[in-house]
Amino acid sequence: MDGSEIPLYQSLAGELAGLIDAGSLAPQQRLPSVRRLAAQRGVSITTAVATLRLLEEQGLIEARPKSGYYVAARRAPPPEPAAVELPRRARLVGMPAMLRRLADAGLSGSVARLGQAIPDPALFPEHALRAGLRDAAIRDQAVLGTYPLRMSGSPALRAEIARHYGAAGAALDPDELIVTNGCMEALTLAVQVAVRPGETIAVESPTYFGFLQIAEHLGVKVIEIPAHPGEGLSIAALRDLLASRAGREVRACALTPNFSNPTGALMPEAGKRELVRLCRETDIALIEDDVYGDLCFGEARPPPCKAFDRDGRVLLCSSFSKTLAPGARIGFVAAGRYRETLRAAKQRLSGPTALLQQQMLATYLARGRYPRHLRRLQRQLAVQVEQVSQAVQRHFPAGTRLSRPRGGFVLWVELPGEIDTLALHETANGFGADYVPGVLFSVSERYRNCLRLNCGYPFTVRTEGAIRRLGELFGRA
Repeated sequence: MDGSEIPLYQSLAGELAGLIDAGSLAPQQRLPSVRRLAAQRGVSITTAVATLRLLEEQGLIEARPKSGYYVAARRAPPPEPAAVELPRRARLVGMPAMLRRLADAGLSGSVARLGQAIPDPALFPEHALRAGLRDAAIRDQAVLGTYPLRMSGSPALRAEIARHYGAAGAALDPDELIVTNGCMEALTLAVQVAVRPGETIAVESPTYFGFLQIAEHLGVKVIEIPAHPGEGLSIAALRDLLASRAGREVRACALTPNFSNPTGALMPEAGKRELVRLCRETDIALIEDDVYGDLCFGEARPPPCKAFDRDGRVLLCSSFSKTLAPGARIGFVAAGRYRETLRAAKQRLSGPTALLQQQMLATYLARGRYPRHLRRLQRQLAVQVEQVSQAVQRHFPAGTRLSRPRGGFVLWVELPGEIDTLALHETANGFGADYVPGVLFSVSERYRNCLRLNCGYPFTVRTEGAIRRLGELFGRA
């Protein structure tokens, strides 16, 4: 992580916010004076003042006349979002043009980046990656003039991916790995080889809208399964569905067990084991999106469902777009029993993935820098999620409910009453605030009073202002 690209006062404020969140700095505890903080941290008085003012604006500390700064009292966390009634029939998907408007909003420099789930470029090791790119180009000077022929991708990168997942408890065979153009292509290929048009996939609800886009594109029906905002998909509800008449057409389950998008839920390890066992008993595929798996806030990286797969029915999909190099657009799928059909589908869809970016990532991973980078990234994202959560509690209407992510960088918000976040989205964009309306995370148009917030960028005065204006907008609705 190249911390030099983040203003020093913001970096220091993020570190102190992390100490407050972890309880190392307790409520009502006095903070060091400006001069002492500057001396302790080796920064200027100006930087120390800016740090404390930012923390005060974020509501994490408070100034007391002639006494100094103190850690502010913490509010009790709001309730998690409530369960909703879901239809028990599968249906074809029709995604609105809203997704195109969301992408366009992300291009505007005047809108706070609270919509698309993308992290701040400054969080990634750009200099080290650039050096790896240069080394790869020098080592193989014909790489740009040679058509990539390996449909599965770089052997060096696949070996590094397998080694990384081995440390997470999942024994992957490098030969089952196929490198793709980002995680969306990996998921598209996984659905394509596991499910035929007209058949059904089961998804957690709310679900990542990418699954819904893929289903629409492939002519696959979707049925929603209730999910807890903290622990993810209900295994009991899935079991009941698969035992019913409606469950006969289900050929795959598609979900994000590790820090789901949009809720940040983490499925317990016992639930993952049971899910894999249930898929084996009913002979359906499990399409696992693990793109946020490396972004845990705890000590240990949770294993993927693939770790409990014994017959190759789990298609593990992920990428480096959220954790290391978004611009490289390098994803992958561990295809298990589907490797040959998926490799053929990849050839038909897009052909081999560009090699230079793969070699860049393989070089970076081989040098052993990734674990240290991840630890820093995890700490920073945990702080940012907590800061956005606290700001929502300060500014959104009474009765607002929040998810409590244990990883990733998105926050799921449920507003009270009949507030329609889709109807209000354009108004919010008009005053410089963005979000993703909740209706996009459901095929049955649930969650109209919900929204997802991106916490991938450092919390600033601008972020606070955008959340305050959103709160005012929702309060008037």
